[in-house]
Amino acid sequence: MSATQSDSTPKHAADVTIEWLRSIRYQIQPASRVPTIEGVIVKDLRVNLDGRGDVIELWSRPWIEAENLVMPAHVYQSATDHGVVKCWHLHDIHTDQFTVTRGKLQVSLVDIRPDSPTFGHVNAIFLGSQRPRLIKIPPMIMHGWKALTPPEVIVVNLQSHVYDAADEFKFPWNCVLEEVWEPRNG
Repeated sequence: MSATQSDSTPKHAADVTIEWLRSIRYQIQPASRVPTIEGVIVKDLRVNLDGRGDVIELWSRPWIEAENLVMPAHVYQSATDHGVVKCWHLHDIHTDQFTVTRGKLQVSLVDIRPDSPTFGHVNAIFLGSQRPRLIKIPPMIMHGWKALTPPEVIVVNLQSHVYDAADEFKFPWNCVLEEVWEPRNG
């Protein structure tokens, strides 16, 4: 158990509080690095480009074994208006796997699993139509995103479980880590 953990360390998403989140010693990793959080997968998606346009492969069953992804049980699309930050949230059970089909998105991930070797790590990942990627986010990884391009960003989520509101735990976007969101001028 690390110095920032105690007997009151949450074991489930329902036990996480803002006060506990504020007690974590976060380690913000540079966005230029490969994600450091254990279990997070970022897969660059293949673009088939020719003179008529392009086709991007969003999902393929062989990726389950080859890429350590999970079979989707629920697929949906959402739109986030330019400049909006949607976070923080996490899940006890389901795994998120998503990609962007229009626009550019910053996804920020925070490992709040007390027994994880990457506990406290914060990763930022950028993806979008110019760099198509699929991200896998395991349970108990707190996450959120910011839409970086107008008019909106379109996200397609391929979840491991059918949506269940009882497995959706939300916190205000500015309760911790306000400084991780781009763009930063400088």
